[in-house]
Amino acid sequence: MVRFGRCATAVRAAAAGVVVFAAVLSLSVIGAAAARAETDSVVIVSAHEQDADYQNAPFPALELRVSQTKNLGAQAVRVSWRGAVASTVPNSQNGGENYLQLMQCWGDTLENGVLAPDRTTCQFGGTNAEGARRDRNVDSVDAIAPADQQYSVTTGDVPYTGIPFVSAMKNPETGRNDTVARVVDGKIVPGVDLNTNKYFTQYTTNEVAWAGSSADGTGSVTFETQTVMQSPGLGCGSPQTAADGSVTGSSCWLVAVPRGPGYNRDSPLFWDEWKHRLAVRLDFLPVGNHCAIGVGEQQLAGTELIADAVSSWQPQLCGSDGGDIYTLITTTDADAAASANTSADAPLALTSNALRPAEGQTDGLIYAPLALTSVAVTFAVDRYPSDSAGPEEQAMARQPFTEMKLTPRLLAKLLTSSYTDALPTNSDKQGLGANPQNLLFDPDFRALNPEWADQSIVSPAVADVMVPLGRSEYARAVWEYIVADAEARDFLAGVPDPWGMRVNAWASTNPEIHPNGVGMTVPRDNFPKVDPAEAYSGTDKALNTVTWRPYTNDLAAGAYNALRGDGLNVGEWDPISVPAKWQRKTRDLTGERKVLALTDGSSAERYQSVTASLRNAAGEFVRPTSEAMLAAAAAMTASPSQPQVYALDAASAAVREAPSAYPLTLPVYAATNPTLLSSAVRQSYAQFIQYAARDGQTPGDAFGQLPAGYAPLPASWRERALVAAAAISAAGQNATPPPVAAPAAAAPPAGAPAANTGTVASATAPAAAAPAATGAVAAALSAGATPDDPDNGPLVSALPLSALAGALAAGAVPFVGRLGRRP
Repeated sequence: MVRFGRCATAVRAAAAGVVVFAAVLSLSVIGAAAARAETDSVVIVSAHEQDADYQNAPFPALELRVSQTKNLGAQAVRVSWRGAVASTVPNSQNGGENYLQLMQCWGDTLENGVLAPDRTTCQFGGTNAEGARRDRNVDSVDAIAPADQQYSVTTGDVPYTGIPFVSAMKNPETGRNDTVARVVDGKIVPGVDLNTNKYFTQYTTNEVAWAGSSADGTGSVTFETQTVMQSPGLGCGSPQTAADGSVTGSSCWLVAVPRGPGYNRDSPLFWDEWKHRLAVRLDFLPVGNHCAIGVGEQQLAGTELIADAVSSWQPQLCGSDGGDIYTLITTTDADAAASANTSADAPLALTSNALRPAEGQTDGLIYAPLALTSVAVTFAVDRYPSDSAGPEEQAMARQPFTEMKLTPRLLAKLLTSSYTDALPTNSDKQGLGANPQNLLFDPDFRALNPEWADQSIVSPAVADVMVPLGRSEYARAVWEYIVADAEARDFLAGVPDPWGMRVNAWASTNPEIHPNGVGMTVPRDNFPKVDPAEAYSGTDKALNTVTWRPYTNDLAAGAYNALRGDGLNVGEWDPISVPAKWQRKTRDLTGERKVLALTDGSSAERYQSVTASLRNAAGEFVRPTSEAMLAAAAAMTASPSQPQVYALDAASAAVREAPSAYPLTLPVYAATNPTLLSSAVRQSYAQFIQYAARDGQTPGDAFGQLPAGYAPLPASWRERALVAAAAISAAGQNATPPPVAAPAAAAPPAGAPAANTGTVASATAPAAAAPAATGAVAAALSAGATPDDPDNGPLVSALPLSALAGALAAGAVPFVGRLGRRP
C-alpha cells in the first residue's frame, strides 16, 4: 500500500448544473456545522441536524456514526446507525423496505449557503439492482421532481430520468470534468450506460445498495473508502499543494440515503430520495510519492506482515535529515534472510523467523525486532436462516455474524479441502464420503458456535479459507499451530472427528491413507491444494481445485475480498470467449456475503473485517487484539538455533499458561549481516531500525505512526532493537546488549478452562531466557562473515501483482507494497 493525496475542492453551482473549482472560505460545511465529533476522527450526524424536511423523512430519528473521517486511504470505515426501523430484504421486484444506501461522492454543491455533496459526483449504480441504479423509466411526467427535470426526457410514451456521473477527471479535449450522461438537451444519447461505464462497474464500485436494520432500528456495515488509485473518477486523495508548499489529499463525502416503506424502485440519486440524505466529510491522506527527488534509496525485502507499518513510516523516514527512501519488495522471508546473510549490500531482510542456514554456512545476521502483528482468519458472512429457524432468527436475516470460534482441527479441515464444496462441482468427491459440504454445516463447528446453527448458507467460499500462493514463514506458523494440537494432529493422520468427518486423504499425514503412499509433510511453509479432483476432465472446460478455489495475491487481499463479499467463486462457462473460459462470479453484496479468508492483523483493521477467535494452547478462544498479541509476546521463547529470535512455541509451558495470548501472533525482525555492508548502507539500515523502535511504535493513523493491527513493541524489545541498530552501525563493535526485562504476561481471565495439552514431541524446544537476559546479539556478532552464495540475481519472487500495478500507476513511489485491491 502506498499511503494515499488531493486536488482542488469542487463546488457545484446547483442552478447552472456545472462543477466549478474555487476556494470556499466563507461557506459552512455540512459535516462541520451539522456533525458531532466523538473523537478527532469519529463523527456522528443526524436527520434532525442535516435534513430540513426530516419530519417527512423515512427515519426522522436517524443518527449515523462513522468510525473514521480523517487520515483516510484505501481502507474501510465502519458505519453504524440507530433510529431506523426493521428492514425487509430486496427481491427481483423491489429494493426492499426501510434500509440505507451508502455511496462515496467527490463534488460539492451549495444548498442554502451550505456546502453539501453533489449527487452527480457519487459513485453509485454499479450493482445495477432494483432501486439501486442511476436511472429509471418513471411512471409519469408528474412524478419527476423539478430538480430532476434537467436530467429527464419528458416526451414520448415513457418518461425517463437518468442522473449523470460527473468524474473528477478532466476531459483532455474540453478541459472540463469528464461526464457520463444519457440525457443531453432533453434527449437520450444512444449507447450510454450510466450504471456500467469506464469509471465504475459492478466489479469496482464501493457502493452499498442495501444496508438493513434489525428489529430495534440499529445497524452496522463496513464501507470501503476508495482513493484516486482505486477510483480515478472520484479522485479522493489526489495531491493538492497549498501556497506554503504543504501537500494534502482532496476530500470526499460518505453519503447515506434512507429508503422507507414501499417498492423503492427509484434511484437514491433522484431528488425526492436524495433530499433526505445524510453526509459526512472524509479527509484523505495525499496519494503518491512523499519523498523529495534525489534522496537516497535502500531496499527492504521479506514478509508482507510489516508492509502497512513501513508504508506509514516512509514519509517520516525520507523527510528526516539525511533520510532515505525504503523500497519494500514483499517476498519469502526465508529467501530474504538467506540473501542478507551471504550477499554484499543485500536488502535489509524482514522476517518472522530465524534463518535456517544452508549446509556449511552459519547465521551471521543481527536481528532487530520491528513489529508485533498476527495472522488471522477473517470472515464476512451474513445470516440466511433456514426455513425451520425461529422468528427471532428470521428477523435477523441478512445481518452479519460478528463472532466465530475456530479450533486447530477446524482450521485443518478448511486448509485440506475436506469439505465437499471445496472440490469442483461434478468432480469425483467419493473420497470425502459423508463429510459436510462446508464449515457452517459441520457439527464440530456448530457445537462451538450455536448461534450459527439455524442457517442455510451454501457457497464454496465457506468450504475452505482463501489463502495466498507461495512460501512464507507465516504459513509455517499456521501449520505449527495446527500440528501442536492433538485433535488436529489426529485428524490429519486420518482419525475421524467425533461426528465421523475424515480428512481428505490427499492431505493426510498418514502414508497408509494417502493415495500416493507418502503422507503430506507438516509443518510446511505453504498452503498446497493437493487433491487432483477435476470436473469435466479431458475437455476444454476442465476445472481443477486451483481454478475452483483460487489463491489470493497476498494476505491483504483476503481482508479486502471479505470487505467486498468476493469469495473468488467460479461463475458460468463462456464458450464464445476467446479463448473459452470460466467466468468469474459476481461478488455478493452486503446482506448476502459468504467469505472466509486468511489475512494479517493490520489488513483486517484497515479493511474493518471481522476476525475469528482461535483456541490457544491454554484452551481459550482469543482474537488478535493488541492486548492478546502482547500477552503472546510475553510467552515467546528463543529459537533453539538463534537466541536473538523469539516466537511462540505451542509446546512450551509458557504458552500453555498464557490464556489471554493470541496463538498466531508473529514478531517481525529486521535482519542483516553488517560485515557485508558498505558504511552508507549500514548507517541507513540502522536509521530505519532506530525510527521503527522509537517514533514508529506510536499508535495512530497519521504518517509515521504505527497502524492499527500492530501491537506497540514492549520496552525491552525496543531496547533490543536499538542495541542491534548500534551494532549494525558499528559493524560489529560494542555488540553486547545490556540486560532488559521481558514484558509481563497478561493475567488469565476468571474461570479459564483447563489447558489443551496436546503437543508435538519433535517440536519441543528447550526453555530459553527472557529477551532481556540472553545476550543474544553478542553471540550473533561474533560469527563474522560467511561464504558468499552464487549470485542469484535480485529478489523478485512473490511481488504481488496488485502492488506492482499500484506502484506503476503511482509513478515513482517510495514503497512498493499494497494498494487497495480491485478485481
